[in-house]
Amino acid sequence: MALENITKPRDRPSRRRRYDDACGTAHALDLIGERWALLVMRELMLGPKRFSALRADLPGISANTLTQRLEGLEAAGLVARRKLPPPASARVYELTQWGHEAEPIIQTMGKWAARSPGHDPTLPLSATSLMMSFRTMGDPARMQGLDARIGFAIGEETFLMRIAGGRIEVARGPIAGADLVFTGPAAIIAGAVYGGVPIDALEAENALAVDGDRILAERFTTLFPLPPKVGAT
Repeated sequence: MALENITKPRDRPSRRRRYDDACGTAHALDLIGERWALLVMRELMLGPKRFSALRADLPGISANTLTQRLEGLEAAGLVARRKLPPPASARVYELTQWGHEAEPIIQTMGKWAARSPGHDPTLPLSATSLMMSFRTMGDPARMQGLDARIGFAIGEETFLMRIAGGRIEVARGPIAGADLVFTGPAAIIAGAVYGGVPIDALEAENALAVDGDRILAERFTTLFPLPPKVGAT
C-alpha cells in the first residue's frame, strides 16, 4: 500500500534500542539518546578531536563506550572521521554540518538544567564545555557596546573568543592579538565567572593568570548570569 511505502524506514542506522515512535522527538532520541552521545557531540562543537582527546575530556567514559558512541553517531550521519595531513597523520573525529546543527539543542538543555537544585558545578568541566557555556549564558544586554577579543589557555588547548554586537563567537586556535587572556583550568575560570570568586584571589593562589585589560577582565565575569534555581524566591 502507498501508506506502507511512505512510512517504511529507509537506510535507518542499525541500533540496539529504538523507540519505534514516529514523533520527531522520539527519533532524535534514537539518534543521540544513548548515554554519552550528546556529550561526545558537545566536545566536537568547536572543532575536530582525536580519540585520546575525547577520552581525556570525558573522564567518566570508557574506551569501549566511546568507540560505540562514535560508531553510532557516524552511522547516523552526525560525525565523520578523517585523517590529518602529514606530519600529524592522525585520525580525528568531527561533526558533520548536520551534527553542528545540534548546538541549540545542547545550549537549551544546558540552560534548562542549570536551574536544577541538584546541579553540581564542582564536577569536572572540559574546556569545550566551558566555552559552550559562555555561548549559552551570555547576556546580550550586558554585552551591549562591547567589542573585544578574549583568549583562553586551558591546559594544552587555546581558544579565541570575539564579543561584538551582543553576540559571542569562539573557536579553538591561536590567541595572539587578544585584548585579554585567561590562563588556567576550566573549573577555575568557571569559578571566577559563575561562582563569583574574585580574580585577585585566584591570582594570589596561582590558580589563574590574567594578562591584558584588567577592566575588561572584571566586566567579562559579569556577562553570564545564571538562571534562578527552581523554587527560588
